[in-house]
Amino acid sequence: MFLLSEFEQRQLLEVARQALEATFGGGRPPDTRAPSLALSEPRGAFVTLHKGMRLRGCVGYIEPIRPLYKTVEDCAIAAALRDPRFEPVQADELVELRLEISVLSTLMDVRPEQIEVGQHGLLISEGSWRGLLLPQVAVEWKWNREQFLEAACRKAGLNSEAWRHGARLQAFTAQIFGEPVGAPHILHHAL
Repeated sequence: MFLLSEFEQRQLLEVARQALEATFGGGRPPDTRAPSLALSEPRGAFVTLHKGMRLRGCVGYIEPIRPLYKTVEDCAIAAALRDPRFEPVQADELVELRLEISVLSTLMDVRPEQIEVGQHGLLISEGSWRGLLLPQVAVEWKWNREQFLEAACRKAGLNSEAWRHGARLQAFTAQIFGEPVGAPHILHHAL
């Protein structure tokens, strides 16, 4: 499995934080030079924004279409401004936001019994309908495998039993890391 070093994780968190600060006018624009080879590889990733214990935004790319650091930059901004489930983040909220990044493995077709809760994220699709849940979601909600599958179906806009009736199931793993709880700005300024 593809794993980033702690230094590379900090670099990605810095990219995401700088992108947000530059977007809201309070920080320097992200460095456009390509970082390490690992961060320049095309990878799927999600950026999740937390405000306290609440989800404040989460957007990502499933497919590896851009270099990882550019994906993270784009997703951080999109999570703040374009997650349709939330009002856009306001500039005064930045100091309260904690960033979490999930770097995805490639997708693999699976049977329901192969899904390991807490280990796998899940993409379910049928026709043009698609729903994705990151591995940490099932753990946070304390779901078993069947509940996880049903929730992914609902997220896709499908009947909760679609996973039993021919919907395509794809799993992935993710390397998940984030800013320390309660002090996202400390990480940013320490780098």
